[in-house]
Amino acid sequence: MPRPDGGLITENNLQYYAGAQILYTSVALTTIYTFTFNTQLSLGSATSWNPNDPDYTLNNFLLYTSTNGFVWTPYITTFVLATNPNNSTSILTLPAQNVGTYVKVQLKTDAVENNYGNYEYTSLNDIIYNFMVGYVGSEKLISDVKRNDVIFHAKRGLQEFSFDTLKSIKSQELSIPPNLSVPIPQDYVNYVKMSWVDGLGIKHTIYPTQLTSSPYEAPIQDQAGNITQDNFGDNLEGSSVTNERWAKANTRLITGAVNQQDLNNGLVDWWGENWGYGGYYGQRYGGDPVNMQSNGWFNMDERQGTINFSSDLTGKIIMLEYVSDGLAYDLDTKIPKMAEQALYMHIAYSILSTRSNVQEYVVQRFKRDRSSALRNAKIRLSNIKLDEIVQVMRGKSKWIKH
Repeated sequence: MPRPDGGLITENNLQYYAGAQILYTSVALTTIYTFTFNTQLSLGSATSWNPNDPDYTLNNFLLYTSTNGFVWTPYITTFVLATNPNNSTSILTLPAQNVGTYVKVQLKTDAVENNYGNYEYTSLNDIIYNFMVGYVGSEKLISDVKRNDVIFHAKRGLQEFSFDTLKSIKSQELSIPPNLSVPIPQDYVNYVKMSWVDGLGIKHTIYPTQLTSSPYEAPIQDQAGNITQDNFGDNLEGSSVTNERWAKANTRLITGAVNQQDLNNGLVDWWGENWGYGGYYGQRYGGDPVNMQSNGWFNMDERQGTINFSSDLTGKIIMLEYVSDGLAYDLDTKIPKMAEQALYMHIAYSILSTRSNVQEYVVQRFKRDRSSALRNAKIRLSNIKLDEIVQVMRGKSKWIKH
């Protein structure tokens, strides 16, 4: 929970930058040690304190002890971990330690990285807690509301904001396999951008194609054209012929960017007609600009839950940027502080607009407040910097020579 009587930063520099916290034993036979990382400690299982336990690698921290604070020994004796569901406090119960013993928790690399940059966000739990404190109660517009109602409207608001307001874009770096398809991410809602990455790490945009599409169903037919069924009466499904042909297609025959190998293989005839594709000499003027690019294409296969790519992207590294709804994982449920007020206004408006006996002018007032706060959040999160605009505009003064 937030601390109304003090600062918001609860970690010291060692905890934040090094992912470590050291506690000194000043009382004889101490057994309880409380750690205050922003990231809660977690074990793979109740017995994964043991390095020989199969779940040991799932622990997000390592435990050490020392008699001088300089030389550390891994602690591999039994201990118990307890966490507070209302904050990130973690409590370790160890066998009794003597005075002068140092106990250190070291977060693993992934846990340390997850801890970086969190100050720009507010957790959904804090949003709900702050709303209950600041907007609900005696002599306030919302005199009483169930916490579950606040949670519902907060989650719905987070979902809506994630689509067009919050910085909720995720990305995956993937390699295109020989079958030219990759699974849609588990928390995928919609794609933002698809790119392939060259040897310099520069992204090249891959565009969705209108040349083909993946069928939602591919039923098997008999010789008479009738769709066949299994013993349970369900249609038998086969592989998509369209997908197979697209995977084998030479995309250079579509873009017109043929090379010497295509000419040598007789796929095209530069001067005349061959294989039904026609000659190319002086005849590319009729090409559709949508298709005249060399970055390849992709299309969504809803039936198989995959993203399919054109054949010229085989083996390439791609960057998939997509939108989630902000609720898939615990780490997602964070709201940028620049949009905090907008979410409060959304919750207030949603509660008042769904209640009976609330005067319409009050509902309209909070509707306007919600709209204004959301507009301010979008402006703040747009992250427009004057220096960056100036740098781009410098290129507008260049002379183009003919």
